[in-house]
Amino acid sequence: MDTLSDLLRRAGAVDAQVRQLIQRPPWSITYAQAPALTVFATLGGHAALRLEDVPSVPPVQLAEGDIALVAHSTRHTISDDLATPPQVVISGGRKQLLGDPSRHPELEANLAPRTWGDGLPGATRVLRGMFQLRGDAGRRLLAMLPPLGVVPAGPRTGAALALLADEAARDEPGQEAVLHRSLDLVLVLALRGWCARSGPVFPSWYSALADPSIGAALDHLHTDPARHWTVADLAAVAGLSRAAFAARFAQLVGQPPMAYLTDWRMTLAADLLRDEAGTTVAAAARAVGYQDAFAFSVAFKRAKGMSPSQWGRERLAEPVG
Repeated sequence: MDTLSDLLRRAGAVDAQVRQLIQRPPWSITYAQAPALTVFATLGGHAALRLEDVPSVPPVQLAEGDIALVAHSTRHTISDDLATPPQVVISGGRKQLLGDPSRHPELEANLAPRTWGDGLPGATRVLRGMFQLRGDAGRRLLAMLPPLGVVPAGPRTGAALALLADEAARDEPGQEAVLHRSLDLVLVLALRGWCARSGPVFPSWYSALADPSIGAALDHLHTDPARHWTVADLAAVAGLSRAAFAARFAQLVGQPPMAYLTDWRMTLAADLLRDEAGTTVAAAARAVGYQDAFAFSVAFKRAKGMSPSQWGRERLAEPVG
């Protein structure tokens, strides 16, 4: 399994949700207590998006078909225009209606499953996908992302968005599974588009994954993290000399190969101890390639600031947010 797919799988979206708004201007919605990762897309009309809790990031304008990735922000507002005051605040799954009471009925009208608004001609159509991410793998994924990234409309993302929007308005057997997988597809395509739009200066993690030699080594580490890897083994996978591999890996990934492997093993172990009831320290150690539970405990405490047994007792299965 390739590295990004593995990380997305392990970050495992919990209770991923999709909602549509079909509303004539003026309209403005503030999301409070938002999840760790949100995808917005304008399927018709245009929208303005600002992060209320990350003032250093300027607002963006979204044209029809554009996708915005929002990470690290728990409070943001999307509207037809930046000057439009919020009419709805959504927090904890509940709507608080603001402003002119005469507009409240149209702001609450359910047009179809997961779809609300007035649905009249001239309406803006906005799709919102929300991810709750799990554990240390989720934190690693979030650390790779900017607070706000915009992907312009394109044929590939457009086809995926059309599918997601169509499925969001249905309520058929297996609907949640279809929505989750469609939303995952949109997320991956948006990540690719955002990285490609970064131009020659790709995000460091994307440069590493896209590099044939280093990407191959990372894929092997993620496929078999418990193997007794050496730098020489990984250099052979990459088709480079040991010295050239170690230097290129550190340049692209930001840390030496064995340091990356240790960090990834500790991420896997932390999530095992949190998610798998009854996992012992010795079992977690073996699962990530340590035969010596004491050596594992030392490495874990160095990485996480507490012993594995303490982690298992104290960490709750909470989504990242």
